[in-house]
Amino acid sequence: MVRKIFQTNAELKDWLSEQNSAIIFIPTMGGLHPGHQYLIQKAKERNTNTNTNQIILVSIFVNPLQFSKGEDFKKYPRNINRDAELAFIAGADAIWAPDYDEVFPGGEDSHFKIEVPKTLHNQLCGAERKGHFDGVATVIIRLIKIIQPKKLILGEKDWQQLIIIRKLFQELSIPVKIESYSTQRDQSGFAYSSRNSYLSDSERVNAQSLPNAIKKAKTEFEKKKVINLTKIASIFKENNLKIEYLKIVDPFSLKETENINRLCLLAVAVKCGSTRLIDHTFLMQRKPIIAIDGPAGAGKSTVTQAFAKKLGFIYLDTGAMYRAVTWLIIRNSIDPNDKAEIKNILQDSKLEFKTSSFLEQKIFINNIDVTEKIRSPKVTSMVSEIAKQQFVRELLTRKQKVIGNNGGLVAEGRDIGTAVFPDAELKIFLTASPTERAKRRALDLNKRGYEFSSIEDLEKEIKERDKKDSERKIAPLKKAQDAIELVTDGMNIEDVLKELIDIFRSKIPEEVWPTPNP
Repeated sequence: MVRKIFQTNAELKDWLSEQNSAIIFIPTMGGLHPGHQYLIQKAKERNTNTNTNQIILVSIFVNPLQFSKGEDFKKYPRNINRDAELAFIAGADAIWAPDYDEVFPGGEDSHFKIEVPKTLHNQLCGAERKGHFDGVATVIIRLIKIIQPKKLILGEKDWQQLIIIRKLFQELSIPVKIESYSTQRDQSGFAYSSRNSYLSDSERVNAQSLPNAIKKAKTEFEKKKVINLTKIASIFKENNLKIEYLKIVDPFSLKETENINRLCLLAVAVKCGSTRLIDHTFLMQRKPIIAIDGPAGAGKSTVTQAFAKKLGFIYLDTGAMYRAVTWLIIRNSIDPNDKAEIKNILQDSKLEFKTSSFLEQKIFINNIDVTEKIRSPKVTSMVSEIAKQQFVRELLTRKQKVIGNNGGLVAEGRDIGTAVFPDAELKIFLTASPTERAKRRALDLNKRGYEFSSIEDLEKEIKERDKKDSERKIAPLKKAQDAIELVTDGMNIEDVLKELIDIFRSKIPEEVWPTPNP
């Protein structure tokens, strides 16, 4: 493909109409650096791996709406030839460098202006830069309207901007997927920024204390699980950096938080001379936990196992644990209502997972491999009755929490996000219609060599199971308040997996856990 630079909307649209390709859009204000190139390279890499016909389009537009009076609009770096060269080297297919009238024909007042939710705007950078994010959002929405891309690529360095744009796209039902990638740094750890060019040599020496202090604080946090903002502030002051803000915030509400047991953001803005610099790092007590709940037959086990493999996480099939216990009770001819006898046999039972390869996880109870045995119709018909008993749930919940102590876990079941891991970084409620689940159940039974009467009977059983699971008093099946629901009717495993990865990337920054390739 011949690489192009366009300055008018007409030129761009004429060219795009000839390509018959989806657009991956990376908006910039120019002053390109290795951080921008990383975004382009990642977009190119994912485009290549998906084998789809897509164009990577980079815009260069210095947006006047996001500069307040007295800020650096006039001196902001502008060198279209250099920027285009860097973009093309990184893998861009085309550059769109419109002037103001192309973006806002008739002036900005003739176009719809975006007002960012104050709960997000008034935090961090927005507290000092009134109207800044309104200006950012207005131009992003305007560019999106002109280009109509399939995907938008943004950097995580401007984390507040990323969160605001994601929120707006959701509220305005804009059908464009957003992918984000981590802050890129030079060899000394200094975050790349177009404004770094403003720093004198002596200022650069002082400014180096910004990434150094953040990195040191993160290291100490990982060892001691505490963060000392006063100590960080003193380092900045010693290096003549004027603090605008230094906070620990929730990464998604951007509000200050004292709960550092969950994912947190250590966010900083300082002035070095006249140059404003921002930086951040994420703080985590452990690796991420993903909780996937949903009704019987929703395909959780197959999808969750593949999802865990994709991320390099441990896979925890809690449903298999309840089935194994049920199998043991049936094998010993114990009345499912005899709670004392059930408690007696389970107290000394040994339950464990063993993995010969990632896709062959087996479950053992008292050293007996019950991986296939627990999928029998008899176990299926009784497991709901056993699972609702308080002792059984307490016993298995304790075991599950121990497995998840260090995170790096994808767990699936009925109450993972509500009872087992209520502090999971990502909660998904995976479901499908009873009819769809009955069809899947029939295929699974056929594959395993079990007989069944009819799909209609399977659907009836599934509805009854849903009712039992939802109405039980102890840990009922329900969607966690902060869970994302994914209805999988008509989707194959690959489709569901792709959706899960997109959801994962919207909740887990790349700095915390890099995006797996398709």
